[in-house]
Amino acid sequence: MILHNALELTGYFVGVLLYSWLRARRGDTVSDRARLDVIIGAAIGAATGARLLWWLGEPGVPINQILHGKTIVGGLLGGWIGVELVKKVRGIRSSTGDLFVFPLITAMSIGRIGCFLAGPADHTAGNPSSLPWAIAMGDPVRRHPVALYEIAFLLLFGAALLLLEQRAAFASGDRFKIFLSGYLAFRLAVDFIKPFPVPIFGGLSAIQWACVAGLTYYAAHFARRIAIPTKVTA
Repeated sequence: MILHNALELTGYFVGVLLYSWLRARRGDTVSDRARLDVIIGAAIGAATGARLLWWLGEPGVPINQILHGKTIVGGLLGGWIGVELVKKVRGIRSSTGDLFVFPLITAMSIGRIGCFLAGPADHTAGNPSSLPWAIAMGDPVRRHPVALYEIAFLLLFGAALLLLEQRAAFASGDRFKIFLSGYLAFRLAVDFIKPFPVPIFGGLSAIQWACVAGLTYYAAHFARRIAIPTKVTA
């Protein structure tokens, strides 16, 4: 777990460095003070969402244990909500999410290396499998290396986003929306081959239901965009 935590912290650190570099290189229409408020809102929302969704996904865990776990899906959704609340209060209308995408992909990929090395004890390993690439991680059981699946998905998805941006003009804010939608869809699917978190209703876990909620929101958003084309800055 020490190595896991070290890699998680490394992911945060590298992500922050990449974010700072991208902001300096690509420029930013948001003032330093407003951007700081957005980052604070994202951090508070992410910390709250990560732990709350983890707790909801662990039936029977008392509320006083809520700080003992966290989930990326809750962190992303909570961070997004935190940013939107700050923007509403501050009256910020320009996009703030696009600059976060590649730092998030980088940080999450590094963090998932730690999840892979932690094995089943981390509750992120997959179900037992007889597939040729199944791996025994900390016990004799060969399992889906779900953390490696996620790293591969994130890297390929990031590369696809770069190619799409070169071939099509994205509206401001689209990069983050596409990234979050894609990641939620991936997690909704891949969590079917994980023993944790357990389903709570309709065969889906709390994390998967959160993915469904986020995907429904963005599906409605893009449907409106198709029906009534407009420039968005969310």
